[in-house]
Parts: sequence; structure tokens; C-alpha cells
Amino acid sequence: MHAAIIDRGRGPEIAGTRITVYDILDYLNEGCHHTAIAMALRISSAQVQAAIQYIEEHKNEVLAEYQKMLDREAQGNPPEIQAKLQSAHAKLQALLANHRRDHNSESNNAGNPSRQ
Repeated sequence: MHAAIIDRGRGPEIAGTRITVYDILDYLNEGCHHTAIAMALRISSAQVQAAIQYIEEHKNEVLAEYQKMLDREAQGNPPEIQAKLQSAHAKLQALLANHRRDHNSESNNAGNPSRQ
């Protein structure tokens, strides 16, 4: 199987996957060996090696884009997105609490036939 790096519009990625060279770079920056990266991402070592080779051959371009990604991540979400996330989280917590309450109620009534 030939490992190739392609660009489908979201940056250089390993052909046949959605794994970008930036994903590989994250692991490399953690000091991971290519075989460990392959195991973690469930891809071949050849695919990881192709990404590493691409990173080395396009180092300035890859590192500049990677830094932009890290900078965007460090900024966090805009206030309007953060508010939506907090609202969704609160709704989810309420649903979970209701589910737990209903489940506990059913469990407590299961041993009492007069309540069924």
C-alpha cells in the first residue's frame, strides 16, 4: 500500500484517512515514535512516515500553519459561541438529572409490587 499525502481542502492529510499532518505533528511534539503514532491512530507506520516526510519537506509552511492553529485554539471560543455551549451544557445536565431521577424511581419501585 502506497502512503500518500493529499489535500482535499482542509490541509495536507494522509490519503484514505482524515488524519492531517498536523495531527502527526502533535504526536511528534510529544516525543512519540512513529510506530506508537501508527498504533494510536490505527494507521500504518508507512502512512506516518509519509506524513513525517511531508512535514520535513514543507517544514516552514507546515510549522507556520500549525502555529496559526495553536494561536486560534489558545484564543478560545468567541463569547456568543461560549454562551451557546454553556446553554447546551446546562440543558444536557438537566436531562441527565431527570433521567437519573426517573431511573432511580423505577429501581425503587421494582421491589414494591403495590406501586406497580
